[in-house]
Formats: sequence, C-alpha cells, structure tokens
Amino acid sequence: MSLVALQPKDWPTPKGYANGLVGEGRLAIIGGQVGWDTAGRFPEGFVPQVRQALLNVLAVLAEAGGKPEHIARLTWFVTDIGEYRANLAELGPAYRAVMGRHFPAMTLVQVGALVEEEAKVELEATAILPKG
Repeated sequence: MSLVALQPKDWPTPKGYANGLVGEGRLAIIGGQVGWDTAGRFPEGFVPQVRQALLNVLAVLAEAGGKPEHIARLTWFVTDIGEYRANLAELGPAYRAVMGRHFPAMTLVQVGALVEEEAKVELEATAILPKG
C-alpha cells in the first residue's frame, strides 16, 4: 500500500506538502501532539518544539505499526505565524530529519493559544496504514 498524491492538472507543484493523498487501508487518527518530551519538558525555540512534536506524532503512530510514509494529513496549529515564517529555513531540515521526504497534505493555522502554555505548536495527523 502506498499513498498517491492528488495533483490537479495545471496547478502549481506544492513545495513541502501535497494538495491531497489517496490510499487504502486502516486509519490511525493521532490527536494533537505538542513539542514536549516524555517528562513533559519543552525545548527552547520553535524549531526544536516542531521536531519534538513530529517525533511524538510518530511515537503514537508506531503503536499502530505506522511509519512517516503512512501519514496522509498533518495539521499544524501554531501560536505565532510570524515565528513559523521566520524559521522556514531551519524548519525544512528539521522536518526532513524526522519525516524524510514524505510530504502529506498539510494545513497550518495560527491559534490564539494552546492548552499547554509553553507550547508553540501542536500537530494532529491522519495516517492510512496497510491492511492486516
């Protein structure tokens, strides 16, 4: 089983995300993961929190036998869109270090606050795993 990108003809090619993906298999729904470690500590800075939040998504996904390439949708909730934009050069390498070159359908929105006061980002994912 693999996910196939949905790319309407004549649309510009997305950079770092997909417009959509299609696949068949078991669904894994991963609730919002913030960038804290197993002891509940947040690293300093936006990019380290994103990296840890991605690792946390993958840890939950691994419980279902999933891997990064099974993630079909990734929703980002950030507390400061300016901080996200200011860190784009560092975000790409940090993302690829955890996720490889797999770019699911993504949405990113700025929110007023997250439940955890120190959190700068929260990630939610939907994965499609092979049947069986």
